[in-house]
Formats: sequence, structure tokens, C-alpha cells
Amino acid sequence: MGLLCAAQRKQRTILIASGRQANHFDGKGTFAQLHFPGFPRRLESRKYLIILDTGLLRYDKGAGVVGFCKALGKCLTLTLPRIYSPETLQNASQCVLGPDHLRYLKTVLRLKPGDAILVFDGYGHEFEARIENFSASGVTVRLGASLPPVQRKIRVTLAQGIPKAGKMDGIVRTAAELGTDVIIPVAAARSVRRMEGEKSSAKVARWQKIVQEAARCTRSSSVTVVEPVLSFADMLKRADSGARKLIFWEEEDRLTIREVLSDGRFDGAAHYFIIVGPEGGLTREEVDRARESGFISVSLGRQILKVETAAAAILSIIQYEKGIFSDVAEGIGT
Repeated sequence: MGLLCAAQRKQRTILIASGRQANHFDGKGTFAQLHFPGFPRRLESRKYLIILDTGLLRYDKGAGVVGFCKALGKCLTLTLPRIYSPETLQNASQCVLGPDHLRYLKTVLRLKPGDAILVFDGYGHEFEARIENFSASGVTVRLGASLPPVQRKIRVTLAQGIPKAGKMDGIVRTAAELGTDVIIPVAAARSVRRMEGEKSSAKVARWQKIVQEAARCTRSSSVTVVEPVLSFADMLKRADSGARKLIFWEEEDRLTIREVLSDGRFDGAAHYFIIVGPEGGLTREEVDRARESGFISVSLGRQILKVETAAAAILSIIQYEKGIFSDVAEGIGT
């Protein structure tokens, strides 16, 4: 059996198939060719599954209907494409998605005027929308019903020492997927690559595109902000006085992240500001300066993680205990 796709329809019978095209069954033996985005370019099989309100129908092009199963109780819903708009959608009824979305929507997904999508602006506004037209300047869409934003319990800022090669791209992507609100690239003492001027601005612009894509894929209603590259000293000045400030240091042997997060004195912390070093870690001088600025040095235990793994592990732990995954943790405990 090839790829199975099913989409909700108003009619009693739904659809189906295994390829870029699908067949719609009207309940009377009639099939009509339909188009659905995201299918492979070639049909993979002559056999189809047809999702009905009443069950699952098996159909073969040569033999016709060859089986029926009542076990399937409800239809599946086709996920709508979700597109980021850099312009705020507040109080808007229409928006134009730039030329960079034109090829994706028209050529890759093969959408047409009238097709439904979701549009979000990264400021907490998201709407159901329909494509009105395609043009050289972009894609014009009509906004419909607004969708409620997902509220986050905590705010997280990651100050990441810049690692060598292209590792920062992966760190930025993962941090954004894990609900980080702000990422500050830091030129730490052991950062191999020094970025200045246009080169620095180009890198930040690249990282901002990465977090926009991460927000689209994770269905986040907000987009992570990537700040300009800062020195270690300037980064320390950015930490809010009311934030829970943590600096992760592999030589710390007294306090672990588990102990910090389980400390009842900080249950009400709404902002976590964390510092993670590059390859080779942070120097003792940097840790001392951070402590003087109100940071607490903590460790992940005896396990030493690679730079591209450390931030992901730290953010996952914090979000599980206090943030976007904490509802899951509370459910497990009940």
C-alpha cells in the first residue's frame, strides 16, 4: 500500500489515496480526481484506502471495492500549511506574503486561490486564511478566524558562546524549537571564530531565518529573537535583575541544575537567563565575573556534553520542570 492521506470534508464520504493525486468517493461508486499538497510526484500503488464516516473502504483500480472495515470511527484531518508573516496581523483582514513564500506555496505545495492555510506573525496572532491570488510580489491572503495563542509559563534567554564551524546553526534551531524566547550569541574567551561588522550581521540574519522556520514547524505563536553578537561583558549587562540567572560550568561540583530547579525559593521565577560556553567551556575568570553579576554556577552532573548537545539538554530540563513541557510532567505525577 502506498502513502495514505485522508482529509476532512463536509460530505459524508471522504477521500483518499496513495500519491500526489487522491480520489474522492461520493458513496455511490463515483470517483473524482482531487489534488492534495505534499504527495509524492508519482502514484505508488493502484490500491487505495477510502475513509468514510462509517468505516474504512479498500479499493483496487482493477477489482473495484474489495473490502470494508467498520473499525475506523472518525476521519483524519489534513494539516494546513502554516506560514510566517513578518508584518503584524493585529487588526488586519488581509496580508501579502513575500516572494520567498511564492514558490513554496504555488510550486512546492501546488496550492491554488481559494485554498486554506494558516498565517502567524510571531507576536501571538494567528489566523485561518485563504489564498486570494499569486503575483510577482508575493501571495495575497484573506484572513479569517483568529486562533488562540499558546501562553508560555516562563521566559527563557540563552546566552550561547559561539562554537566553531556551523554548530551554531543547529544550536539556534534546537533552542528555538524548545521554546527559547531570546538567543544571544556571545564572543566568549574560548570562542574560536570572531565575527565583526557585516559578517556578524549576516550570521544573525541567517539565524533569525532559522528561528522563523522553527516557529512555523513547532506551531509556536511567537518567534525567537536572535540578538546581535555581544562580548561576554556586554551580555552580562543584558540580564534582568529579576531573572533566575544560571551559568553552566563543568567544573562546578557543589550545585546541580536539579537542585536549583527544586529549590522552593524560586518557584515563582518567570524568567530564566542561562549562559552556556563554547567548546572548551567557560574560563574561571568568566564564571567569576558572572557570579559577581548575580549568576549562580551550576552543572549537569558528571556527564560532560558536547557544545551542540549542552544547550538542548539544559533547555529540555528547564522546560520540563517549569515551562512548555511542565504540564506533561504534572500529568505524569497525578
